[in-house]
Amino acid sequence: MSMNKFLVLVVLPILVLASLLEAVVLARRQGYDWKALGVSLTNMVARHVFAIAIPFSLAAPVFGWAWAHRLTTVTIDSWQAITVLFLGQEFCYYWYHRASHRVRWFWANHSVHHTPNQLTLAAAYRISMVGKLTGSVVFFVPLVWLGFHPQLVLATLALNLAYQFWIHATWIPKLGWLEYVLNTPSSHRVHHAANLEYLDGNYGGVLIVFDRLFGTYIAERADTPCRYGLVKPQTSYNPLRVEFDQWLSLMKDVVAARGFKAKLAHVVMPPGWSAIGPGETTEELRQRAGK
Repeated sequence: MSMNKFLVLVVLPILVLASLLEAVVLARRQGYDWKALGVSLTNMVARHVFAIAIPFSLAAPVFGWAWAHRLTTVTIDSWQAITVLFLGQEFCYYWYHRASHRVRWFWANHSVHHTPNQLTLAAAYRISMVGKLTGSVVFFVPLVWLGFHPQLVLATLALNLAYQFWIHATWIPKLGWLEYVLNTPSSHRVHHAANLEYLDGNYGGVLIVFDRLFGTYIAERADTPCRYGLVKPQTSYNPLRVEFDQWLSLMKDVVAARGFKAKLAHVVMPPGWSAIGPGETTEELRQRAGK
């Protein structure tokens, strides 16, 4: 069985069952947003149908070029090769994830994952169905250029995302010294929070070390409970609105902008950037709030 089939036919059903078990337990203890679970399940099914219907990826030609011009060919037959692949993957994932929050084109795609207003395990598999059409995986092209086969790179990315399933939990406490090394539930709760104090932090996949290295680590604080979701919460349970609201907003801003530079800026600048007057980027919101 190939890695992709194993992930879809074995791992994914286990994750869904785990999220349903959590839903039952949380519903009894504190209440649970069943409609949000329905949106996440619908999104997951639609994403796989879309992947079958449209197998093309915008980044595929770039991956092909990088493989054709690779520096060498790396086989996974030693711990050194595995270590390089793992650390390289984590480094690329960090910048991929950071760009997904700081470049509006990528944010329009990634924002789907941040629409749940209650953080649960089901939020882990709410991922945009059109991601392959945005070209966001080009951040992993350097690994292919170094000599790792494209399928291996993408499979490693899938394993990275599978790891992140369990960190979408509010009931797992801080994990002591592991907080300095791994991306934990505590770190990821901050990442999903819409509080001004927590915005744009903790981009790591399995590791949190690159956040600490590049100054984007934000610790969860006992005196500042996380408010989950978008800065402007998504209140609709319509899967189409969840999927496309940010894209529609981006298109409206591009159409309304005057001049090519302003139109392009709306695409590549951070979410909330405005060509006319004050905007609502993270930096501007914090400045106005005195934080």
